[in-house]
Amino acid sequence: MKAVVYEAFSTPPRIMTVPDPTPEAHGVVVKVMATGVCRSDWHGWVGHDADIQLPHVPGHELAGIVEAVGKNVTKWKIGDRVTVPFVGGCGACPECHSGNHQVCDRQFQPGFTHWGSFAQYVALHQADINLVRLPDTLDFATAASLGCRFVTSFRAVVDQGKTSAGQWVAVHGCGGVGLSAVMIANAVGANVVAIDISDEKLALARALGAVATVNAAQTPQVAEAVIEITRGGAHVSLDALGHPATCFNSISNLRKRGKHVQVGLMLGDNSTPAIPMSRVIAQELEILGSHGMQAHRYDAMMEMMRSGKLAPEKLIGKTITLEQSIDALMTMDKFEVAGVTVVTEF
Repeated sequence: MKAVVYEAFSTPPRIMTVPDPTPEAHGVVVKVMATGVCRSDWHGWVGHDADIQLPHVPGHELAGIVEAVGKNVTKWKIGDRVTVPFVGGCGACPECHSGNHQVCDRQFQPGFTHWGSFAQYVALHQADINLVRLPDTLDFATAASLGCRFVTSFRAVVDQGKTSAGQWVAVHGCGGVGLSAVMIANAVGANVVAIDISDEKLALARALGAVATVNAAQTPQVAEAVIEITRGGAHVSLDALGHPATCFNSISNLRKRGKHVQVGLMLGDNSTPAIPMSRVIAQELEILGSHGMQAHRYDAMMEMMRSGKLAPEKLIGKTITLEQSIDALMTMDKFEVAGVTVVTEF
């Protein structure tokens, strides 16, 4: 099969011909019809993820068609249209038994622990637990865009933040994760303040439901600006970028007993950010993480999509070829494209 492969960290990947994958007894092989290009892939490419063994095929936001099925798989057959969370569970550990596959003790992550979806085919493990069936009405590009950014934002806003109608939600960073969070928070009835340094991305955030925006490049005191807009601070605030400044601002702009949800990855030099701990203690703030979403939670999100409350297709910025994904991956840290970039030609 054709695949994007890098043989050393931070060196240009290449299009190569590699052996087709075969399914494990509990797994499937999926023909990739679309795969998103995510900043997490960039983190892996520069060497921030210890799970990656070289040479490596990146890609973890995918949708496609089941091509081959392992002998122990009972729920899936060749030809099924599927997607998969970027964190898959083993099904046997205590976390999986509690329904929290997103923090599985032996988790499977295509594009990180194993070869991913920047390829014509990808092998996925524990298919009966981890695969998600796609409705015929959902196109593959939109389905692929759900795989990391949208579902992570859904869990961050709904399950971790427990956001409710009328609350104020601050979203720091309006890339794919942040714009997803804006749409989801608006859909559950919250009032959203979007923060970014790009007027183009802030305009898109307004189009997706943000009631106010703050350009952090033009506002010296971001947290104070959010507190003024929300008349006391956000009930829920997300760092959707993953940077010490956005993390600090997200915690600092909360009202008393508010919730900060860390969604953006904090890796490399940013792995130990300073936080205003005195404020956390005095105001009884909550600091939460959000790491993907379980396959069994997709139903709630899918129902909101069917009803029209969520429209993730609006987040797709552009579609590209597998060859173009190399440049898109290497420049992911520059945040040049508004919306989500999806590979649709292999």
